[in-house]
Amino acid sequence: MLEFKAGFELVIQYCVLFYSCLLSIVKILVFEYITGGGFNKQELPDSLVDEGRLMLNALLDNLIRINRLEVTVMMDWRLNESISMAGINTIVIRPEHDISEEFARLVKQSDLVWPIAPEFDGILQTLCQTVESLGKMLLTAPATAVAIAGNKLKTYEQLNCHQITAVSTRMLEKNDYAPGEWIVKPVDGVGCADSYVITNRQEFERMAARKGEYIIQPHLQGAKTSLSCLFKQGRGWLVCANLQHFDFINQQYQLADIVVNHHQDLGVYQSVITKIAQALPELWGYVGIDLIETATQTWVLEINPRLTTSFVGIYEALGINIAEVVLQLLHGEPTLIPVCNRPVAVQAKKEAYAS
Repeated sequence: MLEFKAGFELVIQYCVLFYSCLLSIVKILVFEYITGGGFNKQELPDSLVDEGRLMLNALLDNLIRINRLEVTVMMDWRLNESISMAGINTIVIRPEHDISEEFARLVKQSDLVWPIAPEFDGILQTLCQTVESLGKMLLTAPATAVAIAGNKLKTYEQLNCHQITAVSTRMLEKNDYAPGEWIVKPVDGVGCADSYVITNRQEFERMAARKGEYIIQPHLQGAKTSLSCLFKQGRGWLVCANLQHFDFINQQYQLADIVVNHHQDLGVYQSVITKIAQALPELWGYVGIDLIETATQTWVLEINPRLTTSFVGIYEALGINIAEVVLQLLHGEPTLIPVCNRPVAVQAKKEAYAS
């Protein structure tokens, strides 16, 4: 009964917010962790900045097309000049700032909050928890969904329980070496950072000696597809399917580019989306799903409960404003009506979030 009451109250909040949107200006805070000051007290990681800036600029471009929104964005002091869009309020984060305190302060001044952050070290989950604890509306999946989707082992276990074909995933420390090709990666890593393909016992033992929590998966050969999706209350909508191209250098995959809207036949993927929505009913908003497609099977590799690199090309490929569609989810179903239909290549010089 208490869960029903809490859910009902949340629905009422969404409805009140939606109708107030029709009458007044709505304040939205955008915080892309890498470019927004998450590293304000240390050197900026070049491998993450480029992708973070791409996603941030694409999101802001979506948002400024929507009427009656007052957009505020957090920006690292070293990147302050990189945002020049009219109508955007920029809050500069300097080394002396406590990023958690500044984020909480700005959340309190906002109606809606859209964080973009990596899952490692619980960063995205913590940001979502902060927004929820302050009673503001998240425009991403809630912390409970991030706790599962942001952990590759928990994701595999959840999908496996619902008979969804997923790439076998185990903790490295609990496994002995077995002949074959394997890929080892952090349990909460993003993209291909710190992921290595291993083919012998020596490489296995070297990875096993590393600090941190790592998983091990079979190294499957096949097309690497990502799906750009929307989720809400156990339902899923497929926006587009994208093809990822990788370079393989020094036992590591490095994202070269993504062809957004590469696959025109979306019907072959909708059943996978529907099953995932039922397996993880708390997923909400834009979500990226990585697949490996072999000659005989389609495998789910991981779920990214946030904006991904593929998002950057959606407006140009389909003419769909994802930010506007996500706002529609607050009060109903999304309207996905393409005004064009073409593939668009997104270059990824330095991979960050990927998918």
